Amino acid sequence: MTLVTKSLCTATITLIALAVAAGASAKGHGSKTRAAIEAANQRFMVAAARGDATAIAALYTATGEVLPPNGETRSGTQALEAFWKAALDAGVKQAKLDTVEVEDCGDTAYEVGRYSMSGADGQAIDTGKYIVVWKRQRGQWKLHRDIWNSNRAVGAK
Repeated sequence: MTLVTKSLCTATITLIALAVAAGASAKGHGSKTRAAIEAANQRFMVAAARGDATAIAALYTATGEVLPPNGETRSGTQALEAFWKAALDAGVKQAKLDTVEVEDCGDTAYEVGRYSMSGADGQAIDTGKYIVVWKRQRGQWKLHRDIWNSNRAVGAK
């Protein structure tokens, strides 16, 4: 594991720990937040099915980041749009996001979930799990930090 990867892992774990600790001391909006995040995930899935990377990128904050497995962090709207365009162009035609847990505190929340991606033929491309740090901006929940890991073994096709 490289120093950068270790640093990203440490930062992610720290963010989650802080979110959990803050949630224990200050109750958030609970089910309202979960419903809003699930609605945003639905918009993500619809945009993916349409092949609309611009709409996917618009779901992130202006300083949003994706931290994909085996890849560099992508930051900002243009980089996110390019990232998702490449994923869609590579054959992802359907994304399914399944929220397992949401915890919020003020204008920050984290979500733990499971995902699956399929191609046009309906064949599974990948399945895995994810954690998203969300930020509420102007009343809307937006993805701020988005990290996921495949359930497939390294090197598996």
